[in-house]
Amino acid sequence: MSAAAAAADVPAAKKPGGKKKLVIMIAVAAIVLGGAGVGALLYMKKQRAAADAAAAAEDGDATDAAAAAPKVEKKEHNAHPVFVPMDPFVVNLADREADRYAQIGIVLEVPDEHVGEEIKTFLPAIRNNILLLLAHKSSADLAGGEGKELLAREIRHEALKAMGEDVDDDQAADAAPVAAADSASASASGPAKKKKKKAAAAPAADAPIRSVQFSSFIIQ
Repeated sequence: MSAAAAAADVPAAKKPGGKKKLVIMIAVAAIVLGGAGVGALLYMKKQRAAADAAAAAEDGDATDAAAAAPKVEKKEHNAHPVFVPMDPFVVNLADREADRYAQIGIVLEVPDEHVGEEIKTFLPAIRNNILLLLAHKSSADLAGGEGKELLAREIRHEALKAMGEDVDDDQAADAAPVAAADSASASASGPAKKKKKKAAAAPAADAPIRSVQFSSFIIQ
């Protein structure tokens, strides 16, 4: 009986060893699954980093395009200046032989709409200077293309003076009639003294009035 009982106890002694194997297998499986999970997580992180880099590159391209857009807009804006029309001028000319008058329509070319609105505050002073200029002109002074071109430069000069501005090219235009008067005076009273040169002024492109256009020009 004691031998049979010992034989019966042998399988019971082997059972704990089987449980240990099962635990080891489960642990190994857990390690394998954990390693696979870590690998998958690393792969997903790499994929996400690549996607973020691509999105950042697209955002950079969009930013560069947005930064370049205002430059194109500014170029187009500068290509289309604004014109400010003035009420027609009707003035008696300085002819002595007969009563002559001129009816002249004037349009001022300005860089943009902001300057166009700003210049309206100076229109009374600008009109005054132009009227005084025209009152000293004769029909002979305004005849032909050269006389009208000179008048346009002189009007621009007077308009800029009314705004407190001055430019180099207008000084030369303004000096033309003065030089003629000086030469006539010199022939009667001897050599004329040389005038001092004015200081250099702002370029014409930076002035608030770029040019003067005539919408109508009638002399009667």
